Amino acid sequence: MLLNMLCLSALPAAMVFAEKAPASTAATTNTAQTTVAGSIQKPDLNVLSAVLIEPTTGQILFSENADKPLPPASMTKMMTEYIVAEQVKEGKLKWTDKVTVGENPAQTVGSRIFLAQGDVHTVEELYTAMAVGSANDATVALAERVSGSEQEFVKLMNKTAQELGMKTAYFINATGLDKKDMPEKYRPDTDKEDVMSAMDAAILGKHIVMDHPDFAKFTSIQSYKFRERDKAPIVNYNWMLESNKNVPNFKAYAYPGLDGLKTGHTQNAGNCFTGTAERDGMRLISVVMGTDSEAHRFTETKKLLDYGFDNFEIKQVVAGKSKVEGLDTVPVKKGKATEVGVVTDSDVSFIVPKGSEVKGVQSKTQLEPEDKLVAPIKKGTKVGTVTYTYKAEGIDQPQTKTVNLVTSEEVEKGGWFRLFFRAIKDMFGDLFNSIKNLF
Repeated sequence: MLLNMLCLSALPAAMVFAEKAPASTAATTNTAQTTVAGSIQKPDLNVLSAVLIEPTTGQILFSENADKPLPPASMTKMMTEYIVAEQVKEGKLKWTDKVTVGENPAQTVGSRIFLAQGDVHTVEELYTAMAVGSANDATVALAERVSGSEQEFVKLMNKTAQELGMKTAYFINATGLDKKDMPEKYRPDTDKEDVMSAMDAAILGKHIVMDHPDFAKFTSIQSYKFRERDKAPIVNYNWMLESNKNVPNFKAYAYPGLDGLKTGHTQNAGNCFTGTAERDGMRLISVVMGTDSEAHRFTETKKLLDYGFDNFEIKQVVAGKSKVEGLDTVPVKKGKATEVGVVTDSDVSFIVPKGSEVKGVQSKTQLEPEDKLVAPIKKGTKVGTVTYTYKAEGIDQPQTKTVNLVTSEEVEKGGWFRLFFRAIKDMFGDLFNSIKNLF
């Protein structure tokens, strides 16, 4: 019987800079410097929490209090950005759609572009102001355009957070403002505030970069003039943009390959930053929360990204269309052939220490029930899955990836004559074995 076979083998006038760091003393945590696997040294950070992941595998490379829910400040806007981009992707919105500004966004404070009630701007203009200048008023205007009101949009934010696997995130507004800083008329009836863990921010960042690979069209913009009449453009709060390498005020922070994602600051949150950079074909996403200054959210991010890029790489361990050891074929019922070859439908890659050999990868297969493998069967038909597991030196948890097992060729349905004589052959074979077992 073919059931569950297992196979195991071995800074402008047009903006109010609300994110500018106050003279505060945000609490910090000194991450003990440790050596992993004898050679890879973890960074020493001054943060409340931090995490570093590789988005295609989801592998966590560094984690410090990463599951603790904290005020995310304007990193909340990543969810607004994601939802609006999804709406455009699904055809529910167009970048060219006009948005009429209501009372709520017009009264919203903090980082803003001074929208007036009745102003009309396109979705793209408001989105750019949100992504580049963290404009609270533009964010609320977009939220109202999507859902009719900010609080209805908040329901969508919380629903989306659950769907994306964000375990601690809870939103009360679209901007990340503390409740007391929202227009009084539009404050929700709750004692809660926006919260999100560093891990949740990384998960959200992962979905932004993977579901919307054109994200940098907005997040990498250095400056943006929202209106022709504005005396100065909006300047991106992200000092680490690679394109800032020639900007005197920011060149000390510019980071090769960095093109996003979102800064955040409130008095309660301290200074936060979700960053992403790509080098040599590998992208990383970092999150730091609760740093004590604008500058330190970037210096701590640099430590995290350097740690990832200096010590790790993505390596393919199984090529697509590969056979699984010990499972070249599976039986087929009612076909011209009685079996068909099976291969993986995609490649498998893991994060490994740079320059290391990949050894000890294990595989475990799970096949479809026998009654599903009945001809005719097309090439590429899923017949099961194979899960690969690998424990890399320098990474705390084993990595796993599951891919489909598919047929490597087509199997046509057998004619009645062929199937009739095959049945007779099988019957006599079973009878012979039964008699043989009597002696």
